[in-house]
Amino acid sequence: MSVRCLHVFSTFAPGGPQVRTARLLPELPRDWRHTVLALDGCTDARSLLAPELGVELLPAPPRAGTPRTTLALARLLRRERPDLLLTYNFGALDALLAARLVGLRAVVHHEDGFRPDEVASFKRRREWARRFVLSGTRAVIVPSFTLERIARERWKLSAERLQRIPNGIRVEDFARADGNPARRAALGIPRTAFVFGFVGHLRPEKNPVRAVLATALVAEQAGAPRPHLLMLGDGPERNAVAEAVRNKGLTERVHLVGHRSDPREDYRAMDAFLISSDTEQMPVALLEAMACGLPVVATDVGDVRSILAEEGASFVAGVEADSLAAAMQRMVALAPAARATLGQRNFARVQEQFGFGAMVQAYHALYARALQGAPKQ
Repeated sequence: MSVRCLHVFSTFAPGGPQVRTARLLPELPRDWRHTVLALDGCTDARSLLAPELGVELLPAPPRAGTPRTTLALARLLRRERPDLLLTYNFGALDALLAARLVGLRAVVHHEDGFRPDEVASFKRRREWARRFVLSGTRAVIVPSFTLERIARERWKLSAERLQRIPNGIRVEDFARADGNPARRAALGIPRTAFVFGFVGHLRPEKNPVRAVLATALVAEQAGAPRPHLLMLGDGPERNAVAEAVRNKGLTERVHLVGHRSDPREDYRAMDAFLISSDTEQMPVALLEAMACGLPVVATDVGDVRSILAEEGASFVAGVEADSLAAAMQRMVALAPAARATLGQRNFARVQEQFGFGAMVQAYHALYARALQGAPKQ
């Protein structure tokens, strides 16, 4: 049966939900047709989409406040007549309101985390908005235990509607980290340097500036090796990151390479992976780093601690730059054999628990259930 799927994102910049979706679509039935709408007009992640799928990208409607934007989206839904509406994160809630207006019932919402202004405390108006709007969906998907608990307790979602599907990756697609001398040479990183790696969209909630500040604190330690920081990603925080690098005198040690659609060669060049976020749930980049056999230093956010092998818990730190720097320093000081053991345990963990096939099966089954009994538009 041919199925028309409309995916509505607040932005289609390269981030976790966008990467996951791009990898998932080729695994769904080939007679399903996909259309993507980015409400902010940003479609930078379009390069991740498989060309053979023929995914259509729609122009964004004018943003004119929720009522007018919702009406514009309702007109779009009537015109496109999707069989299945798939929405992503709070920024797409206008599309869920529009679906109610037109009576579209086959709706699945995906929640992957929070906006930067919800890190310290939840916004009551957004909680009430989620309670009202998400109650009209066939299902709400979350990737983490943390978000599942929040959705159940604060958004009041029923067990029948709420579904946790962990992110998954093709572990076999990733080679073990080996220093990758060729990539290091291209970046100007010495073969013997200790390299922390950061991979993610440079958004405020990822706090990439903290990664730079923590690196500077490690570099200031007398007698300690001064690490390099390899940063992959682009986004609104790039200028702030570049300024922090200059201010801390790290221009030769922090390598801003921008977005890389295929970061596998970069993972190989790292000695340890670094997460400096204020908020996360289940970052795909973390799973990729684990698949490369990398040890991890991370802030204690979302499900990060439980995703890692148990032995890596001592390198999960508070969100302050000095706490993160202390964990980074302990990682640098660790014997190479001990770091290799941490990396091996991480590899075994991702291989056993976070496979790509299981994720695909869960998504396909849930989407198929959402379509059952929904009349054609």
